[in-house]
This record gives sequence, structure tokens and C-alpha cells, in this order.
Amino acid sequence: MISNATQWARIELRHLVALQAIAETASFGRAALLVGYTQSAISQQIAALEEIVGERLIERSRGPRPVALTEAGQMLVRHAEAVVAHLRAAQSDIAAFQAGEAGLLRVGSYQSVSARILPGVLRTFFEAWPKVEARLTEDGRDDVLLASLARGELDLSFTVIPPLDGPFETVELLSDPWVAVIATSSPLANTTDPLPLSALAGQRLIGFRQCRTSALLEAYLRRQGITPNYVFHSDDNGAVRGMAAVGIGIALAPTLAVEPDPRVVVRPLADTPPRVIGLAWQRDRYRSQAMRAFVETARDYCQSLVGEMAYRLPG
Repeated sequence: MISNATQWARIELRHLVALQAIAETASFGRAALLVGYTQSAISQQIAALEEIVGERLIERSRGPRPVALTEAGQMLVRHAEAVVAHLRAAQSDIAAFQAGEAGLLRVGSYQSVSARILPGVLRTFFEAWPKVEARLTEDGRDDVLLASLARGELDLSFTVIPPLDGPFETVELLSDPWVAVIATSSPLANTTDPLPLSALAGQRLIGFRQCRTSALLEAYLRRQGITPNYVFHSDDNGAVRGMAAVGIGIALAPTLAVEPDPRVVVRPLADTPPRVIGLAWQRDRYRSQAMRAFVETARDYCQSLVGEMAYRLPG
């Protein structure tokens, strides 16, 4: 029989930590190393949790086979992850509150933002907040960055607007138009006028592998009746541009991801909604003055970039 509310109130955080560690490692021994317990202590936490819940949570095996969670264990560990994530976020909030004008600001970003936006933002930010240390976590997938933000492992993260579902608030920073990067040897490189989408039909295309905005662009092209023929994907801006430069295909990229290169012509992609870049933070977390100042600095800096975006386009 399922335990009543009084019984469930006996659940302690260490029980959930032990269950989460086993889910991550598939081993009592490795789980013990992960959380700094002895293996017998891990076993005791799981036994106590199973008694409270009234269900077996772990399929125990003999020999070297991995330990697996039962269906009930898988159900409970999803809730355990949320509880532990909230605790870590609370720990980060208290640390930020105690640090005041000093401390650590953890920012998530991806390649083009790190190269084109973040240096200017941090230069201005550090002038006003010289005691704050900024630590960058970079990933080409904003779902990974947002998951870290939800767990309290990041304070802020650059993201694509609209963000994925989650406990986030965002501010829009910049619209980043899509462009076609074309080898100078291609007939399509004879002009720098906007490239009509119809010109992409049948062309060999180069794109980004894990970027959510590339997937959104591909879906948009299909809605316009164009079936994109991608022949190469990479998460490295230089590799995408380099493949286009030698004529392997036409690279479709956001403007900020394109470096000047004499081997290519850059043409705006006509009638295409831009990538919209924003900053996200966790809705329920304490926002330190440093976090607020970083957001405002990023907004001001990106506004100053709007008038300069044209120079990244042809000409």
C-alpha cells in the first residue's frame, strides 16, 4: 500500500541524493564515490527510502551487471532530480547574496556570441564590477545550457528566443539575420543582392549540426516548399565557412557566425526570419545586482551593434 503523507514526510534529502547517484552511475559503489558516502551508507539510504515509499526502487543484481531502477524508482528519481536542482539553485542564490559586489558570475554561451558579443559586454561590465569573476560555459546546444541554468549551475545564459520550455525569464538582445556564404567561384557569387529562397532548390548546403536555430531554419525552408539538400554539418563556424569557401556547398549561417574571408561572398537570405538572441535566467532564483547589471550591459551593447550589423553583410 502506498505510504500516507506522514510516512512520506520522513524522506530526507540524503535518500534522494543516493537514489539520484545510483541512477547516474548504475552502481552502488560508484554512487558512493560520487556523493562521498560509503557503499554501505548508500545501501542504507536506499533501504530506508524503499521502506518509506513502500515500493522496491532498485533492481539489485549479482555480479558485475549494472544496477537498474525499477519503474517506481524511475518515477521517483525524476522528482528527486527536481528537488536536488532546487537545493543547488538555493545554494547559488545564498552564495550570490553573500558575495555582494564580488563573487562569481556563471554565464552560458555559444560560439558566435562568445566571439562577437561577449568580449564587448565583459569589457564594459568589468569596468563597473571589477571584483566579479565571470566563468564561461560554452555549448552549441542551448537546451544543454538551459538545463544547466535550471539546475542552478549557471546564473545566466545566452539563448535563442523564444527559449525552450522551463522556469526561465528572458530578455531579447539582438536580431541576427541569416546569410548564404558562397564560394567566389560560384555563379551565385556574381552579386551581393539578397539570395531568393528559390535559388536554394537543388543546391548542396552546409549547416550546423546541433544548433536549434538551424533546425528551425530547415523547418521554415520546408514550409516554403524547399527541401534542403545538406551535404555537411559542423558545430564549428570556421569549418562551415571553410567548406563553403572551397565550393563543397552553400553555407547557411547567422550573420554573427561569419568571419570576413576573401574566398567567399556573403549574401543576405531573402524573406527569412532572423535568429533572435537573448539572455535567460531562472525565474524563481534570486538575481544579484551583478546579474542585473550584466543583463543591462548586454542590452546596451547589443543595441549599439544593431547599427553596425550592416558591415557584416556584403560590401
